[in-house]
Amino acid sequence: MVIADFLEKNARIRPDEVSLVEINPALQPDHTVTWREYNLIESASGGKFRREITWREFDRQANRFANLLLTRGIQKGDKVAILLMNCLEWLPIYFGILKTGALAVPMNFRYTAEEIEYCLNLSDARTLVLGPEFVGRVEQVHKRLNIFHYFYVGDDTPCFADNYERFITYCSTTAPAVELLDGDDAAIYFSSGTTGFPKAILHSHAALVSACLTEQHHHGQTKDDVFLCIPPLYHTGAKMHWFGSLMTGGRAVLLRGVRPDWVLQAVSDEKATIVWLLVPWVQDILDSLERGDVRLSDYQLGQWRLMHVGAQPVPPSLITRWLSVFPRQQYDTNYGLSESIGPGCVHLGVENIHKVGAIGKAGYLWETRIVDEQMNDVPAGVVGELAVRGPGVMKCYYHNAQATEEVLKGDWLCTGDMARYDMDGFIYLVDRKKDVIISGGENLYPVQIEDFLRANPRIKDVAVIGMADERLGEIAAAIIEVKPGETLTETEVEEFCLDLPRYKRPRRIIFASVPRNPTGKIEKPKLREQYGAGHLVEKQSTK
Repeated sequence: MVIADFLEKNARIRPDEVSLVEINPALQPDHTVTWREYNLIESASGGKFRREITWREFDRQANRFANLLLTRGIQKGDKVAILLMNCLEWLPIYFGILKTGALAVPMNFRYTAEEIEYCLNLSDARTLVLGPEFVGRVEQVHKRLNIFHYFYVGDDTPCFADNYERFITYCSTTAPAVELLDGDDAAIYFSSGTTGFPKAILHSHAALVSACLTEQHHHGQTKDDVFLCIPPLYHTGAKMHWFGSLMTGGRAVLLRGVRPDWVLQAVSDEKATIVWLLVPWVQDILDSLERGDVRLSDYQLGQWRLMHVGAQPVPPSLITRWLSVFPRQQYDTNYGLSESIGPGCVHLGVENIHKVGAIGKAGYLWETRIVDEQMNDVPAGVVGELAVRGPGVMKCYYHNAQATEEVLKGDWLCTGDMARYDMDGFIYLVDRKKDVIISGGENLYPVQIEDFLRANPRIKDVAVIGMADERLGEIAAAIIEVKPGETLTETEVEEFCLDLPRYKRPRRIIFASVPRNPTGKIEKPKLREQYGAGHLVEKQSTK
């Protein structure tokens, strides 16, 4: 069985039921627009507030794109990259790629031009599907790429691309006759280590199918559930949580925006029953309610049965606070990584609310161990590295055998997360082996930020560490050692960092010496011990 079989089944048995809805609250609403209408009918603001497609149209659009790719010479095993914001086209494009036997390569919409170039070349992508937000970045590098075909989703098509909507119109809605096996390669997702250089994670169709089974088993989706999806679809978390809806034929709503009133309005209007949130969004909703910016009485939320959180450590106090506001809801925590096809390899379970703070136990179809450096199991209460085994473990890091060997020990995937069991077998995260900072569900890579800051002529040395933050989980803190005889202020550092993407900018600036060991490595454990629990920001260095 391959993942596209679920889509084709839904198109066959519930063709006229709505599969996907896209809502963009930033645009002035007009009226509900179907797939056939959306390119012809626009709101007064020039955008589309709400669009929807049925399962039949979803499958037809996937088939059209698959057939278009085949006319351009795409073959089984080729790679087709997706660089889009969440939109109604995203998932039909993804499944169209899979139906050709090619590999889908979703890309982070926050990538810089340099990162786009690196990831496209690393993955051997031949085709790129992009949206209007990325034209400028792609134009900077497209002459250096090995991309043969560009498809553009939107208006004002750039000169180097073909318009997606115009070209698929003439393609067949019949599924292409391509034999797909569950062991075939299906997708490449990107991760990154402490160096900040992305690694390409190769997954099979069997891994994607296993994500459907795990997700549906954990959260009990039925065709009557409505899943509100807010995180980006390039991320395994968002897509693999949606796979529960795909498996059962339930409706999903793609919300483009995270304002608390937008989230609650979408839950109310679309009758959402399941919502996956990140810690900052939970915090924002609760804070808005406490300030009176939004009122629960303005929304119909009685059908909302499950809120679950993942992608970063979850403060137990935050969930206690949430359940005091939404006492009838179930809550769940999900743990995973892109190398394990996203969330679910460890799972708390709604029945284990008394264990909030733990990430849970091995998920459905998964096994876990906590091991020492020699892969020996450690006793309960002893900290070791979390290792997982299951049908969603990656095949390898594409084009990186050394990195693959470092994390795959036989059938076991070493996660790089340090953890411990309690006496009941529940797993608690303690720390990460890697220096990656998880801020608001996004990975920040200290070396990238350090290298950027070192370009400042007044900076002698710099180290970036994670600092605890109630809303984002962690923030990046830069410990900066100023050159002798120079001065530097926090404001000047912030201005220097304006060339960094916003999410990569340090949120705390500390002027201090940067300790290094005899081999020249920064002693980050010492810095974490000194500053990690919180530190008052120093506004200006001394000479």
